[in-house]
Parts: sequence; C-alpha cells; structure tokens
Amino acid sequence: MLRIVLLPSALLLAASAGAAQDLKIAVIDPNRIVEESPQYEEARQTLSTEVAEREADLLDQQEAVDRLEEKLERDGALMSEEEVKRLQNDIRARKRRLRYAKAEFQEDFALRQSELRTKLVKQVEEVVQQIAKEQDIDLIMSEGVVYFSERIDISADVVERLTEEFRSR
Repeated sequence: MLRIVLLPSALLLAASAGAAQDLKIAVIDPNRIVEESPQYEEARQTLSTEVAEREADLLDQQEAVDRLEEKLERDGALMSEEEVKRLQNDIRARKRRLRYAKAEFQEDFALRQSELRTKLVKQVEEVVQQIAKEQDIDLIMSEGVVYFSERIDISADVVERLTEEFRSR
C-alpha cells in the first residue's frame, strides 16, 4: 500500500545531529488496514456483483455449446452431411466467441480490480498523511519492517478514520 522509503544514512545523520530525540516514528500494517477497512469490503462486494452477471452469461454460453456438441454426437449419424457441417460450423463459431468473451472478461476483471485497488490505496494514503500531520509524526514506515511495538502502530487509527469517512458518505 503506502511505501515510504527509509534512508538509513538520513536517520544516522539526524541521530548524530541530536535531532533523533524530536523524531516521531510510526508504522502501519497495510494488510490489516485493507482487511479491516469498510472500503475494502465494499469494493470486494462491488466487484463480486459485477463479476457474477458476466460469469453467469459465460456459463450459459458454455452450456449452449455443450448441448450442441451432445446433439452432434447423438444425432450426427442421422443428419445429412450439410446439417452436420452447419452444426460443426455453429459450434466452432460459438466456441471462438466464447474464448474471446472469456479473455475479455479476464481483462475487464483485472482492470476493474486494479481501479478499485488504486482508489483504496489513494484513500489510505490520504488518511495516513492526515494522521501524520495531526499527530506530528515525522516518519511512517510500512512493509519490510522486521519489528515494531504496538506503541508506534497507527494502523488502528487509519482503519478508524477510513471507517468514519465511509460512514459519512
């Protein structure tokens, strides 16, 4: 989510200048923030609803192709050569359209997922910056942190603010 680059030399310089006493550091757990935020749940449900309709349509198309293949297998010997060719062409055309529809669906799904993720990341970044300013935090770190005490973890504050913003819409 939020990535703030920590430059060890800058911290050493600040510490050597005596500024480390005034430095206020916090961490956030981006996974916790995402999992606990109502915005994430809303985005997940939105995506699920959007996907369900298209998945059902693709399933219907696949079932139609399956029925035609069964018909060809079952009745092919009784059909004229022209009817068999027409049915085979229809099956091929439907399979091709279905392949394209599935590929398009996957592309659209990935794009929509990315859009929703980007929107959530932006919201989280804004809230983190607001909290940093309000609490006079100089540095907020995320991901890649080996250890941090609960005392400097502001993830709960971020989730709480996201929840407030979500409810006030």
